[in-house]
Amino acid sequence: MSDIMINLSSSVDNPQAGGPTAKQKKNRNKFLKRMKYLKAKGYLKDKQSNPNQRSSNNYKQASNQNGSFPKCSLPPTAGSSGASTSPPNPPPKSLVQNEGSQEKPKQQGSSKTAAVGSCPSSSSSHKLLTSTGNPTKYLAIDCEMVGTGPKGSISKLARCSIVSYDGDVVYDKFIKPDVPITDFRTPWSGIRPRDLFKATPYAEARREILRLLMGKIIIGHAIHNDFKALSYTHPFSLTRDTSKIPLLNQKAGFPEKQVASLKRLTKAIFNRDIQTGKKGHSSVEDAKATMELYKVVEEEWERTLISRS
Repeated sequence: MSDIMINLSSSVDNPQAGGPTAKQKKNRNKFLKRMKYLKAKGYLKDKQSNPNQRSSNNYKQASNQNGSFPKCSLPPTAGSSGASTSPPNPPPKSLVQNEGSQEKPKQQGSSKTAAVGSCPSSSSSHKLLTSTGNPTKYLAIDCEMVGTGPKGSISKLARCSIVSYDGDVVYDKFIKPDVPITDFRTPWSGIRPRDLFKATPYAEARREILRLLMGKIIIGHAIHNDFKALSYTHPFSLTRDTSKIPLLNQKAGFPEKQVASLKRLTKAIFNRDIQTGKKGHSSVEDAKATMELYKVVEEEWERTLISRS
């Protein structure tokens, strides 16, 4: 269909003297309607189209080749003077599609989006990549264990506590191991037989805990023991172990490479005693102390980690 040629009959273009007949008028009307239809469908060849329009298109192509139109400019708005009748350029990447069929650019000034246009500046791109602290992504964890097997030599999870960046308790449950307990380790764990009478089964508790840890920055003291009790490996880049942060040891006055206990660090930095009395440890108290210790060196330690990566 693209090769259709329209030959104009002399009987149509050059009517006989005395005016066109009714039949000629009818033929001409049919011809004009057919021409209009073919034009709308784009079936006419270049040489049959309007020469003025061809010259305008040629000018635009030459202008684009010579670089007179900037590559990052947006399409002209509706109703503006000098708007082109040719099809518009493809929309820039920053345009968003609404629920309807119209498109509009994102509004300028948004703190979460780049500048409007298909070529955002390098400064705006840098702002988008710059990250800031997000307290909702930080959790501190502490677990208490009981002994199973011969002489209670095998540690099993019996309580898990998780606190938020602000110290609010997110999770705190007694957990019943899936094997018989041979040593409750009460002086250290704080766990008594009555605590586990209606405790959450290990498999169920593990699912709940891992769902909370997923994608978060997890803080703990000798945290590898907690992860081992959960049979879990957290991404190294999202793990913060307060027993291995030299800055904390410096502030506490301990040798950098020394693995200081949570109790000693808390006493040295906050002058506060934890894990006291005969009731044993509280995993909630320990998790809160761990988060507080991390926050003391958070900014400086995070900068150190970034410089190492």
